Amino acid sequence: MDERRSGSDESDICVIVPTIREYECLRAYVANAREHGFDVSRLHFVLVTEDFCDVAEMRAMLDDLDVSGEVFDGTRREEWYAENDVAEYGHVVPAASHAETSFGLLYMWNDPSFEYGVFIDDDTLPHDDADYFGRHMENLAFGGSIERVSSDEQWVNVLYQNADEHGLYPRGYPYSAMDETVETDAVEVDSGGVVASQGLWTNVPDLDAVRILMDGDLEGQAQTRTTAEDFGEDFVAARDNYLTVCSMNLAFRREVIPAFYQLPMDDNEWDVGRFDDIWSGLFLKRAADELDKRIYNGGPLCEHNKAPRSTFDDLANEVAGLELNEHVWEVLDDVADDADTFEAAFAEMADALAEGDFSEWNNGAFLNHCGEYMRDWLDCLDALGRTRALADD
Repeated sequence: MDERRSGSDESDICVIVPTIREYECLRAYVANAREHGFDVSRLHFVLVTEDFCDVAEMRAMLDDLDVSGEVFDGTRREEWYAENDVAEYGHVVPAASHAETSFGLLYMWNDPSFEYGVFIDDDTLPHDDADYFGRHMENLAFGGSIERVSSDEQWVNVLYQNADEHGLYPRGYPYSAMDETVETDAVEVDSGGVVASQGLWTNVPDLDAVRILMDGDLEGQAQTRTTAEDFGEDFVAARDNYLTVCSMNLAFRREVIPAFYQLPMDDNEWDVGRFDDIWSGLFLKRAADELDKRIYNGGPLCEHNKAPRSTFDDLANEVAGLELNEHVWEVLDDVADDADTFEAAFAEMADALAEGDFSEWNNGAFLNHCGEYMRDWLDCLDALGRTRALADD
């Protein structure tokens, strides 16, 4: 089994960071925690990277910060699979893809001491005026009245609060659901009912390539930027309404891991990419609705500093899945509403995708591929549980 760094005995929060370049962002997050009095010993950092990256420097940074953590490049991930008797499932996590966050979920699942997970993208920074980790934990523990948002398109734009000014829709929001009529009211949320906390972002909005081009930007960012003033009260999306879930700034409870798989994007014969966290968010919202749980949206905000790159490169990575993104939520929405666990809800969605006929859509067979991988994901989690049980005996 893996050795955990000092302090790990107290760690109940697994912080998962996919990174190949800007890993130094963790210094700002650790500094934020200490400045706001958050107990850093609760945090265990898992950096998911590649063999061509400077793993030694990443480990040195964790030592310098005096925090618990580990670094997993491709070689170390293969060793981890073998050590935990799940080498046959190594394919469920694609290499050199943002969907490598799924490895962090496997790692977290394998250690029951982790009650919470946090996804952080390496091109983000926390806002100094907010307790980043503390706010996420408060959101997950929230109980009380909160704004509820719905629309006549069954979709909630997480940037809706100032959309009349900026006109933005986030990456993954279906084009067919635009120009929606938004309704808001208040809803009571039971304490313990929030299973995920999605923090939103200032500076560079999280847009898809088509929308970036429409915004007049050729460097993969956006001419239109967001500020803290673009966000009002925190909110939840109503039942049977979907929303985009971006993994750059997200906390969640351990229980959702079976239904939060980040799909095998980028390295597939259909060249579908860039929808791993978007579609995992659909799984999570569908399962949460079935189980009477909530996804909390709003603070803590992060500053998104996306590096310049060709918008056309992003478009090439997204175009193969654009039509599927218009419909995959409809497939999930038709799944029977009778599950009583996140595993059961996800298994139903896996079957719907694995066995469906999607030939009318471009690259429809990719959804069957995803369904099979979703089944393998659940099998992998089961196998990890068996390995852990044997180790504990």
